Amino acid sequence: MRAVVTRVSSASVIIEGKVNGAIEKGYLVLLGVGPNDTPEICDKLAEKICNLRVFEDEAGKMNLNLEQVGGAILAVSQFTLYADTKSRRPGFTGAAKPDVAIPLYERFLDQCRTRGFQVEHGEFGADMQVASVNDGPVTILFELDA
Repeated sequence: MRAVVTRVSSASVIIEGKVNGAIEKGYLVLLGVGPNDTPEICDKLAEKICNLRVFEDEAGKMNLNLEQVGGAILAVSQFTLYADTKSRRPGFTGAAKPDVAIPLYERFLDQCRTRGFQVEHGEFGADMQVASVNDGPVTILFELDA
């Protein structure tokens, strides 16, 4: 699985002109699923992201995690994270097919909720407009393989 996690002061996703999900302080997570990803990989990624310490403490050090700052998660499925960029026109055959990707995307959402976080989301396969106010900016790339 691949994830691009951005610390945000706010983020939202709009589908067909309507807000589908919105958060204030927290993480915008763009989540890509590969064909060999497993529930175990998904769980490990959720654990890593939920415990990531990139919020500043009173000394200005990135020491606090999402729970400590009362943050939320906006997760958006992003098959383009598996783009093959060898040519000018990217290919996406490296991304998991929907029958594999959808259950793992939903599992990621559930894993974050189980940890007590407010989780908003996009819609798998939809045309979405994603807006974010990046805080820092702080952006972390995660890549976990089978």
